[in-house]
Amino acid sequence: MSGRDESVTSKEGLRTTKAGRSIMKSAFLKSRGYRMFNKYRDETKKQFSDFEARFAESLLYEIKTDPAPNDTQRAFADEIGTNNLMLPTTQMNGVRDRLLDLNTLRDRVGRILDSNFVKMTFPVFNALFDAANPNESVELKQNIVEGHILAIDLSEPMDRIVDRDEDLEYLDDYRLMNPYILKLARDKIAQGGETIMEVFEEGFKDARTGQYMDESLKTQPSSITEEQMNFSYKKYRAVMGTAGKNMALNNMSLGEIFYSGMAHASEAAGCGNEIEDSMRNGYVKVPSWPLYYTILSNDVSLGFSATMQKSRLYLEQARLTLDILPEGFSHIDFLKFLFMTVEHYNEYWYNRVSKADIWEKFQNNLPVNKS
Repeated sequence: MSGRDESVTSKEGLRTTKAGRSIMKSAFLKSRGYRMFNKYRDETKKQFSDFEARFAESLLYEIKTDPAPNDTQRAFADEIGTNNLMLPTTQMNGVRDRLLDLNTLRDRVGRILDSNFVKMTFPVFNALFDAANPNESVELKQNIVEGHILAIDLSEPMDRIVDRDEDLEYLDDYRLMNPYILKLARDKIAQGGETIMEVFEEGFKDARTGQYMDESLKTQPSSITEEQMNFSYKKYRAVMGTAGKNMALNNMSLGEIFYSGMAHASEAAGCGNEIEDSMRNGYVKVPSWPLYYTILSNDVSLGFSATMQKSRLYLEQARLTLDILPEGFSHIDFLKFLFMTVEHYNEYWYNRVSKADIWEKFQNNLPVNKS
């Protein structure tokens, strides 16, 4: 979900959806959920430039002090399971020299941080951590939150390398950066202790398997199954669910609730992201629920409509967790408002694609074998 589209949260955009109008009403009434959401969003905005600067400087240190960068690339490729993300040894010196310039590295960091996913997630993690651990140190909170943000941000350059749909001139730079981003994430998350680290590693493994399925389905779009799509969505469940769980530290029951809520909310947002990407690109995203349902129904419009129904089911599962939170949970209104923003995001892009009436264009550009 790279880039930012301010139209989604503009007054004009909010007016176009039922959830958006509810958000506007909450803002007008200054509801507790709205005030909490704004508080964390504003705090994140203030912290973000400092985080971005520290990220770039730490990344520079890792690149500069690595005595064997080619070995680092090889180890990362082996762990991820694909050479596609690996920088060729013949290009190492040129790319490394370029990124040893801090201004250049700051530019690349800024590009991968300029992501809806990252911008939306940062305040959520801060809120979840505060709700679960009101007396924990600021330092531990920063490490746990930022570590998971870095892990999530790693998906941005990796996706751009795989999809080759943006930043084409910077893909080799991203290849070099990837293993160091993962190292920085692990170093921070490890401050939470062994159990937190184990949860992260298991989630990271699941996210990779979801990504593998994604890559596999790109080569056989006409034979996508529901089971494969559910497997592919591990990339959402694992990333956000695992991070949510770790925000609760060692509170296992609350961590499980956070996992479920964040996992299903991210799956719902994944549906909206597939609709948005299809709208922007002019063809149905591969793989995606819109494509899956279109193939089954042989009707693009029905495919997108079914995807919206799917997103509502995911969001219903996320909202179920609100009913099992501990009595008096301090941030329940924040979560209610958060889920409302996900609902608006999905409705907004579905309305946009419906109003554009580009079903015929989508149908003609379907990446499937035509009989």
